Amino acid sequence: MAQECTHNCSTCSSGCDSKEKKSLLEQPHALSSVKHIIAVVSGKGGVGKSLVTSMLAVSMQRLGYKTAILDADVTGPSIPKAFGVKGGVDGDDNGMIPATTTSGIDIMSVNLMLDDETRPVVWRGPVIAGAVKQFWTNTIWNDIDYMFIDCPPGTGDVPLTVFQSIPVDGIVIVSSPQELVSMIVAKAANMAQMMNIPVYGLIENMSYVECPDCGKEIKVFGDSHIDQIADKFGYDLLAQIPMDPKLSALVDKGWIEMMENNYLENAAEVLVNRTARD
Repeated sequence: MAQECTHNCSTCSSGCDSKEKKSLLEQPHALSSVKHIIAVVSGKGGVGKSLVTSMLAVSMQRLGYKTAILDADVTGPSIPKAFGVKGGVDGDDNGMIPATTTSGIDIMSVNLMLDDETRPVVWRGPVIAGAVKQFWTNTIWNDIDYMFIDCPPGTGDVPLTVFQSIPVDGIVIVSSPQELVSMIVAKAANMAQMMNIPVYGLIENMSYVECPDCGKEIKVFGDSHIDQIADKFGYDLLAQIPMDPKLSALVDKGWIEMMENNYLENAAEVLVNRTARD
């Protein structure tokens, strides 16, 4: 039994005599109010998970919901850059105050605490996990309808900490069109199943490039397998995002909130409906 233990006692049905079962969830700040929490994950890096997190937050904010992002990718934080947010984190004896973007999205990220955003965060796993917990427990998240957590890739310390310590409603898995997409999805899906957390759906990034002259969709990475993968696991396909130079330019300038596409508008509406049912 010990080999199958996920260390998540709150979802364990085994009769364990070695210790008393207890929830590992960390309590949020006493002044926080967060209604729904959705983690954005991937089985590997480089698929555009932070981009998807940013776009989902913008799309949800445009639907009229107060939105926040907890940047749990401590060693590779890119959320502040996408929104053009700089400067230190405000706070007092009560707790930390998240930075706020132009459209009102609250953000907490380690890059907001560095005097040089290019300085590497060279911390061991337990320290990084502790920082993520503090982003949840020591930050005053005021009247948030939807919080998106940008998790680092893989299934290591930080995703495990997020799933065990924060009351995540469900996850969105980000993938790409390559043949190895099945492995990417499977890793994230299996971890979610182990932690007893619902998967709200899949989002495929870099699906194609639209020819600027004729509008034809060019499959840079070959034909997509995302439909088959969605059917295999029984997940909804929430969106397929093309490789859009305009979108990349906005991210580079910190203007993601100015995006004019509707790539994730339907995905945001699906998430609203799904969380309303759960």
